Amino acid sequence: MIVLCLVLGLAAGCGGQAADKGDAQEPAADTSWQEIQDKGYFIVGLDDAFPPMGFRDENNEIVGFDIDLAKEAASRLGVEVKFQPISWDAKGEELNSGNIDVIWNGFTITEERKKEFLFTKPYIADRQIIVVRPDSPIATKADLAGKEVGIQAGSSAVEAVMADEATYETIKDTLREFDTNDMALRDLAGGGLDAVVVDEVVGRYYISKHPGEYKVLEENFGMEEFGVGLRLTDKAFHAELDRVLDEMKADGTASDISMKWFGEDIIKK
Repeated sequence: MIVLCLVLGLAAGCGGQAADKGDAQEPAADTSWQEIQDKGYFIVGLDDAFPPMGFRDENNEIVGFDIDLAKEAASRLGVEVKFQPISWDAKGEELNSGNIDVIWNGFTITEERKKEFLFTKPYIADRQIIVVRPDSPIATKADLAGKEVGIQAGSSAVEAVMADEATYETIKDTLREFDTNDMALRDLAGGGLDAVVVDEVVGRYYISKHPGEYKVLEENFGMEEFGVGLRLTDKAFHAELDRVLDEMKADGTASDISMKWFGEDIIKK
């Protein structure tokens, strides 16, 4: 009986050691940059109704600040870039499924999003502004209580408003989500909304194209920063993208693109 126990014990011990060795697997190599090089391009996912970051011009071509920035980065990386319109609400699914390689479209960096996306260094600082009609009696965030407020679904504006708990409690039942910012702003101009919360770079660009139709309040929902979002595992591609973006900031190319679209240099150095 004692001999049998010893034999069984040794067998179990050997089996346990083998299992331990099998469990200690090397992490998978990061081939994200090599894969981009092999196919010769990367795909940018974007909301194509988000001027001036990315939108369609009168010829139905996708243009904008982020479009020019992505094209320049691709050129420096020695690959092509393709642009794929997506539902902004489904951006995470589009990225993780492999349908796109990056999200590059005025994409706000937040602590919550860092759990899902790997961000480049920020390249623009932005605010979430409140837009109303010129004759509106609304002057402060407190005045939004009970008012119909428009916002883009899945956008950082939603997070910014919810983070302001005092204001959010007064508008949560009248907060209306839209597929795009321009749809919300058009509804505001037509009287269907009382206010819209929107990224400043987008809101001010849209307002400049519709003089006299809108007013921006002095109060806002805070400062934020834009970055390019990648899959959490794509660290090699991320490093290359950060490198060329740093180059573009240092040599003034990013500032030139900013001047073209905003009339001023708003690049975050």
